[in-house]
Amino acid sequence: MKAQVGLVSVTLTVAILVALSFLIATGSRGEQPAFDSSAGELEVKTVARGLLYPWALAFLPDGTMLVTERPGRLRIVSVDGQISPPLNGVPKVFASGQGGLLDIVTDKSFAQNRTIYFCYAERGEGGGRTAVARARLADGADRLDKVKALFRQEGPLSTGNHYGCRIAQADDGNLFVTLGEHFAYRDQAQNLDNHLGKVIRIAPDGSVPPDNPFVGRADAKAEIWSYGHRNPQALAIHPTSGELWEIEHGPRGGDEVNLIGKGKNYGWPVIGYGIDYSGAKIHDATAKDGMEQPLKYWVPSIAPSGMAFYTGKLFPKWDGSLFLGALRGAMLVRLTLNGNTVTSEERLLQNLRERIRDVRQGPDGALWLLTDNSNGRLLRVAPAAK
Repeated sequence: MKAQVGLVSVTLTVAILVALSFLIATGSRGEQPAFDSSAGELEVKTVARGLLYPWALAFLPDGTMLVTERPGRLRIVSVDGQISPPLNGVPKVFASGQGGLLDIVTDKSFAQNRTIYFCYAERGEGGGRTAVARARLADGADRLDKVKALFRQEGPLSTGNHYGCRIAQADDGNLFVTLGEHFAYRDQAQNLDNHLGKVIRIAPDGSVPPDNPFVGRADAKAEIWSYGHRNPQALAIHPTSGELWEIEHGPRGGDEVNLIGKGKNYGWPVIGYGIDYSGAKIHDATAKDGMEQPLKYWVPSIAPSGMAFYTGKLFPKWDGSLFLGALRGAMLVRLTLNGNTVTSEERLLQNLRERIRDVRQGPDGALWLLTDNSNGRLLRVAPAAK
C-alpha cells in the first residue's frame, strides 16, 4: 500500500513538473494568449528562434526578412520562420563587447537594384570602429556581391563599447548613420575633427553631399550632420514630415529622443539628465545656449534600441505613434505624438521579460521585434484574435 502511495506521489510530482516546464517554455517563447494594451489585447507570436544576438531586421519585397546576428552572420528568415544558413560575402567584423554586425537597411530601389546597406564594427589597430558598407543581394539570396566599404569612422578606437550604428535612408537617397563616442572618449563628441559621437550623412556611393553643414571647413569632418551624441541606438525618418529622429543611451539616466537638425549640437557630455555609473556628476548643466534639448528623456534609463513610426492598418488607434524597444527596461514602448511633442508613454509586453533590440513595422501592419540574447527570437505583435 505504501509503495502504491509512493508511486502515485512520484507520478503526480512528475506530471506537475512536466506541466510547469510546459508553462515556462511557452512563457519564454512569448506565446501567452494575449497582452493588455490601449489598443486591446495583443498576440505575440514567436516566428523564429535560435538567433545569436540578433541586432537588426529589414523586410524584402516578398515579405522575407534580412536579420543580422552580432557575431557577424547575416540570415534570411521567411514569414513562417525558416532561417537560412549564413549568407556568404559578409565582411569580417570586430565581434567584441557591443561590436559586431549591426544595422541593415534595403535601398529604396531594392526591387530594381537589390542593394542593401549595413554597418558593423571593424577591427583597427588596438580596437574597433564603425564602418558602413553597400552590397548587392545575389539573385539566389545566398550571398552578398559587390561588397564595398563606403565609410570608416575616424578617431580614437573603441575597446568594445558605443558604436552607435543605425542607418536611415532619406527620400533623396542619402544615408544618415549614427556613430557612438566609444565610451572612453566622450569629450570627443564635441570635437568636429573626428567622427565620434556624431550623426553623419553620406551619399549612396560614400561621397559627401555638397550641402552637408561642415563642408569646406578645415577643422571639421565633412560627413558630419550633427554632433554631441553619446551612443545613438535608433534612427528613423518621420513618414509625414520627413524629419530625422534619433534615440540615444544616456549613462545612469538621460536616455534621449532627439529631433536631428543640420549642424546642431546635442550637448553630450556638456549637458544631459544623467549621472556617471559611479554616481559622479558628468554634466555642467541640463541646458546650455547653442545645445539642443531632447523631445523626451528617461530617468532612470530604459536603454532604448530600435524605433519605428507606426502607419499600419492593424492598429488604427496607434496611427502616428512612435515605437521603440528597451534593453534594460525589457519592454516595448509606445510614444504618442502631437507634432514633435511627446504627449504620453505606454509600456507594453513587460511580462515577456525580454530585451528588445529592434522594432520594425512589417508590410502586414504588424510590429516585428528582435530579442537580444543568445537564443534570440523574431516576434510578431498583432491584435489578438477575438
